[in-house]
Amino acid sequence: MARWLALGAASLLSFNVHAQIAFDLSQLTTLLAKVKSSEAVFTEKRMVNILAQTLESSGRLSFTAPDTFVRETLKPRQEKMAVIGNNVTLSSGSRSRTVPLDSVPEAAVIVEALRGTLTGNRQVLERHFGATVSGNAQRWVLELVPIEPRLRELVSFVQLSGQQSLVREVTIAMADGDRSVMKIEPVLAPAASSRPASTPASN
Repeated sequence: MARWLALGAASLLSFNVHAQIAFDLSQLTTLLAKVKSSEAVFTEKRMVNILAQTLESSGRLSFTAPDTFVRETLKPRQEKMAVIGNNVTLSSGSRSRTVPLDSVPEAAVIVEALRGTLTGNRQVLERHFGATVSGNAQRWVLELVPIEPRLRELVSFVQLSGQQSLVREVTIAMADGDRSVMKIEPVLAPAASSRPASTPASN
């Protein structure tokens, strides 16, 4: 009996270890793809080698599957980047210009990492990055390293972490040593009022 109990415990332990290892890019992107659109607020800290102080900014993020991503910085100054397909529109004050995303390689690799993760697009992620997933559905970390050597000369890696289908933090490490950490807080739709509708007073 003791032997069977020991074998059963070992099998259970093996199953638990396998279950943890089994959480991979396929499962993560399937989880993320369930969200078709979302809005969030962000705060970002950028560490730039040539500057002694950390740069801070904040604003709003939004995405709509399959290929729309918008980042609007509100502080310290208003700027906006809107990506739809392969077109990116950059706005600052009254000035605005639209260019092909792939004409700006440094921006393209970061956008594809963010957009591909937010929309759960496994094909895009595997096309552009070597992807490593750790953790589980409750708390996961996705590290993306550009596949193309010329892009790795610009961006070392993009690391995203989150819970379930929510991305909560993005770290971008540039090849020149600059680094940014963006914390994301989802904007939830207001819940419907639980108060019963008033009924007309009876005469």
